[in-house]
Amino acid sequence: MPSYLFRRLLGTIPTLFVIVTITFFLIRLAPGGPFDLEQTLPPEIRANLDAAYGLDRPVLEQYGRYLRGLVQGDFGPSFKYRDFTVTDLIVQGLPVSLPLGACAVILALLIGLPVGALAALRHGAWVDHSLMVLALLGIALFEELVLEADHSRNR
Repeated sequence: MPSYLFRRLLGTIPTLFVIVTITFFLIRLAPGGPFDLEQTLPPEIRANLDAAYGLDRPVLEQYGRYLRGLVQGDFGPSFKYRDFTVTDLIVQGLPVSLPLGACAVILALLIGLPVGALAALRHGAWVDHSLMVLALLGIALFEELVLEADHSRNR
């Protein structure tokens, strides 16, 4: 069992590498940049910002710096909160996020396993269909709450 878990964890490394690579290059293909939402910047200030954040370097060099930073745990500066790095923001959120995430996993296991087993035992019956409808309603309501909270935070 431990060797199986080790192999599965080891197998996530190439998957993460592919996801990180695709994400990096898709963001580079998207129009605009991190400073486009702010007021119109004079070209010399824009050039200084690009140089300060390494955005004036070739894309492959940016990618190499990005991968090196990820491996070292340096996620770079936050573009939204000027005095913080992304690592600082993650560390600040961990004391709240970890217990909340742990509670969510425990709750999902305590509710999801018995409900899933019941649905499997009564496959195709009204219990199975009712639980599926209930689950889909819960997902829809949760997504609506998240979208509403995000919308009210961005006002």
